[in-house]
Amino acid sequence: MKLKYKNTEVVICSSELKGSIETLFEHPKAVYLVDENVYDLYPDLYSQVVERIIKVKASESSKSLRNVEAIIETLIEKELDRSAFLVGVGGGVVCDLTGFVASIYKRGVKFALVPTTLLAQVDASIGGKNGVNAAHAKNMIGTIIQPEFIWINIRFLLSLSDQEFNSGLAEVVKHACIKSKAYFKFLEENIHSIKKRSLTQLEFIICQSVAIKSNVVESDEIESGPRKVLNFGHTYGHAIEVSTGIPHGYAVSLGMVLANEIGHAMFDLNEAVGTRVQRLLEAIELPVAIDHFNKEELIAAIYADKKRNGNVIDFVILKDIGSAQIQKIDLCALK
Repeated sequence: MKLKYKNTEVVICSSELKGSIETLFEHPKAVYLVDENVYDLYPDLYSQVVERIIKVKASESSKSLRNVEAIIETLIEKELDRSAFLVGVGGGVVCDLTGFVASIYKRGVKFALVPTTLLAQVDASIGGKNGVNAAHAKNMIGTIIQPEFIWINIRFLLSLSDQEFNSGLAEVVKHACIKSKAYFKFLEENIHSIKKRSLTQLEFIICQSVAIKSNVVESDEIESGPRKVLNFGHTYGHAIEVSTGIPHGYAVSLGMVLANEIGHAMFDLNEAVGTRVQRLLEAIELPVAIDHFNKEELIAAIYADKKRNGNVIDFVILKDIGSAQIQKIDLCALK
């Protein structure tokens, strides 16, 4: 399947992972930022471009200005000019780093992404947000710039750990929650075969999620309004992720549960909506228990959220499955 948003071409396929990755791109001197785990798993993909690879540790600690500077110094050593072309191969960390480096190196060079985790394929690679962390604040330093090309191969997902796979499913659930009742019902009815990683089912959910996110981005690239619905579950989710170090999708799962709880308590939204979301998250084996979290500590972390404006934050709640609403909430009201 192929689709296009802005000027980015997205290709979704399940072809065998063989041959050199260089054949995917027209640029003969592309430099590849590759997740070190992906490099070890698929060495044949890089056998022809070894001298043009920069390995990246797949950890949030890699998303630092210090690491960005080290990557840029390597690009300078390779004497890359403004015609340079960067390719990020890996999960969300590599996608973020590649886009950010490309946006600032020599005031901007072109880049492409090869996302290899479910979370990166359905979310992190789509939309042009690129960033690194500052102190204890996630993605505080960043840019919005779209890649030229995104190559999504479903077969990369067959080598993921269950934890990594489930983490990506949290973003899949988010997309269904905010935009498609039919998609949510499909997930409810097919979650067990999806978790068995049927290529047919995986292709369907990736196409659905990519279409949902790219359509939202098309309407509001700089997140001035409608794009904010993609933050459902992320206000508390980022605070939990920073505070505990648990995987992003696991934190977002908890963030969605908390968002539904707030929607019911503060806006009298249908409690049955939250129940359905929680049951789906439980079926995926994502965490949903929120009682042991110190809400005041989480609010303190939310004060470092880049979306905060004074004491007010745009908070996403569900009016119904498939229908999200942005509410301005005073952080004091959450305590």
